[in-house]
Amino acid sequence: MAHRTRDAGMIGAGAALAALVSPVRQEIVDTIEALGGDAAVAQIAAQLGRPADGIYYHVRRLVRSGVLRASTGAGDGAATRYRTVAPSGRRVRLQYGRHAPANAATMTRLARGLLRTAERDFAAALRSGAASGDGAQRDLWISRLKGWVGGDELREINRLLVRLGELLQQPRAPRRDRLVSLAWVLAPIDERPLRRESPRRRTR
Repeated sequence: MAHRTRDAGMIGAGAALAALVSPVRQEIVDTIEALGGDAAVAQIAAQLGRPADGIYYHVRRLVRSGVLRASTGAGDGAATRYRTVAPSGRRVRLQYGRHAPANAATMTRLARGLLRTAERDFAAALRSGAASGDGAQRDLWISRLKGWVGGDELREINRLLVRLGELLQQPRAPRRDRLVSLAWVLAPIDERPLRRESPRRRTR
């Protein structure tokens, strides 16, 4: 089982993080959460456009590692349903950084998979010709920002990111009929000192 912390739904155990290195498994977890936190394999496969047989292997790996839990629905022949370890209405969160330095290599691979999926989604949206890159209803946006912040600004950045998560956590409804993905990276970086000019070579 995944390491349970005081924050329910937080995953920090090596086996659970290793299971999430796979972009397919990341998408399975994202899809279950987008479907309201509870789904059968057939529903997950339909959303991902993949055969259900290929999804079962990944779902079983996620269950073994403690990322997902299985429950059988009521009634004969009811399909097994899967939900994440996060409480109802919450999303799975990953524990990393100074509290889990031993998982640095695994988290780096996990981040690489996440960004690869984001790149694929962006490229597919560009090719579709249906995505909008401007205006109040834009649904396609890529950018990288770099700047100086203090404690107040960092708290505000985190508050806004949490709010973005809340907006994307709402269940599907008639007025919420557009499925989008949102990925971001927030990381402290070192200020690079100015390079010293190389001494000019003497000419004879």
